[in-house]
Amino acid sequence: MYNNSKVIEANFEDAQSKVTEALSAQGFGVLTEIDVQATLKKKLDVDFRKYKILGACNPPFAYKALSMEENIGVLMPCNVVIQEIEAGKVRVSAVNPLEAMKAAGNENLASIAGEVSEKLLKALESL
Repeated sequence: MYNNSKVIEANFEDAQSKVTEALSAQGFGVLTEIDVQATLKKKLDVDFRKYKILGACNPPFAYKALSMEENIGVLMPCNVVIQEIEAGKVRVSAVNPLEAMKAAGNENLASIAGEVSEKLLKALESL
């Protein structure tokens, strides 16, 4: 499976704060934030549910991966999606690095991907 998900009971803004805190506890910082709802409204004038994509990065692991595979940056950072599925319920989904890194064809990345995957799973479980 290319992602791992968890549904939590929270409003969207609280969920985003909890996700950011959970990621931080596992050594991730949020480098990027894409507000899909706002972008679709601005560019296409369509209404869409609350949906954000956070680009999370764990610098030590990013450095290791980049040292092993110079173009691995195309698969970075680790995307985490926060989307409102109904009032008071939010689905949080994180990329599964084990699956994403397979595309690189570099077996040396498997151990790093496994460690990153464990940290993202711990972040999800803590929500």
